[in-house]
Amino acid sequence: MTRGWLRHLSDLIAAEGCAVRVTIIRADGSAPRDVGSAMTVGRQAFTGTIGGGALELQALREARALLAEEGDGETAWHRTVRDFPLGPALGQCCGGYVHVLFERITDADVIERPEGEDLVLLRPLSGGPWQFARHRKDDQDTWPLPVRAHVREILSGARPREAAVVDGWYVEPMDAIRQPLFLYGAGHVGRAVVKVLTDLPFEIYWVDTDTDRYPDTVPDGVQRLVSADPADAARHAPKGAWHVIMTYSHAIDFDICQAVLGRGDYGYAGVIASKTKRARFTRRLREAGITEAAIADLHAPIGLAGLDGKEPAVIAVSLAADFLLRLQQGAAASRLPQKNEARGGS
Repeated sequence: MTRGWLRHLSDLIAAEGCAVRVTIIRADGSAPRDVGSAMTVGRQAFTGTIGGGALELQALREARALLAEEGDGETAWHRTVRDFPLGPALGQCCGGYVHVLFERITDADVIERPEGEDLVLLRPLSGGPWQFARHRKDDQDTWPLPVRAHVREILSGARPREAAVVDGWYVEPMDAIRQPLFLYGAGHVGRAVVKVLTDLPFEIYWVDTDTDRYPDTVPDGVQRLVSADPADAARHAPKGAWHVIMTYSHAIDFDICQAVLGRGDYGYAGVIASKTKRARFTRRLREAGITEAAIADLHAPIGLAGLDGKEPAVIAVSLAADFLLRLQQGAAASRLPQKNEARGGS
C-alpha cells in the first residue's frame, strides 16, 4: 500500500510506454493540497489527486501535452516545474500559490528501486535518474551536502518523513509512517471500522477467534490475526500500538483491556461500551491490580464525545475522526522544537 503509486506508474509505463508524475512540491498560502500530493497521468486515465478542481484540470492538460511530446528527442528523465498562482491564474477562491513538478517517464528510464522499507526517493529538479536511499549511510558524493544531511535525518528519525525541496532536489519519503492499530472483533462494527480506516494512515491488525467471522474479502493491507485468545495478540503487540476492542464477548473484551492496560506501553486503548459496561470494567480492573491512571486512560465509549449514534457506520466515522485528530496533534507535537533545540544547545 505504501508504494502503490509506484507500482501503478510502472504498470502504466509498461502498457503505454510513457507516463507523467505530477507532484506539488511547494504550497504557499491557502492551497487545496499539501506538499507531496501527487497524481500519475496516462493518456486515458489518471490516479491520485493534487486537488483544487481548476488546478488539477490545468495540470492534467499540461501532463497530457507532455505525453504527446514523447519521442521528440529530449533527454531522458524530462522534468519541469510550473508555478500556479491559484487566484489570478485559475480563479480559485483559496488564492494560494503552488509549485508543481511534472516528470515525464518513459520505458527507457530505468527505475532501480532497492528492496526494503523506509525508502526515500530523491532527484534533482533539473533532471536525471531517480535515486533511492533506505539507510542513513546510503548518501552519495554526488548529492549536495544539504541533501545528504536531510536524507540522513529522515532515515534516522531526527526529521519528520515529509516531502521537501532541498538545494534544488526533491526529497520524497515513500513509506509514510503508519500507526499500528489492533482491532479486536470482526462483527458488524469491526467491519464498518475497517472500511473507514482502510485508506487512512494505519497499519491494521484485525484480531478475532475464528476465520469464519471475517468477511470474504479483507482490504489490502489489513492483516488478519486469528487467535483463540485475542488477549495474547495484545500482549505481543508492538510498543505504542493503538488498541480498539469490540468483540462479541464482554469476557474477551475485559481480558484484552487487562492485557493492554497492564503493559502500559500502548498509544491508545478503547473499548466499545455503555456506561454500565465501563463501570463494571473499572471495578474489575481495579480488582485485577490495574493502576488508576491506566483505568482513567481507557476510552469507553470510543469515538468523538458528543457524536451520538449506535449504528456501526456512525461509530466507525466517529472513531476515525477522533483518530485523525490524535494523529494530527501528534504530528504537530513532533514538529515542536525540543527543549535543548529551542535553547540552542544542551
